[in-house]
Amino acid sequence: MSTWLVAWFVIGVVTTVALIAFLIALTRHALVLGRSARQMQEAVQPVADEISRQTARQQRKIAEMRTKVPTMGARRTDQGRGGS
Repeated sequence: MSTWLVAWFVIGVVTTVALIAFLIALTRHALVLGRSARQMQEAVQPVADEISRQTARQQRKIAEMRTKVPTMGARRTDQGRGGS
């Protein structure tokens, strides 16, 4: 074997080992990130559900108020300004 062939073989093996190590580290980080995201979702979900319930409740109240109270323009003309 020539020395150039051995040198390229060694460079190829080192590069392949480095790439495999990088992919293993990347996979481990992705798994840790996934676990962290799941834990955060579990911690935040009750608060988000409560906010959603409160929003729906307030929207129902607003809809009820709109059906009971006339529009601003109609109220203003009904009340008048007094005087002349």
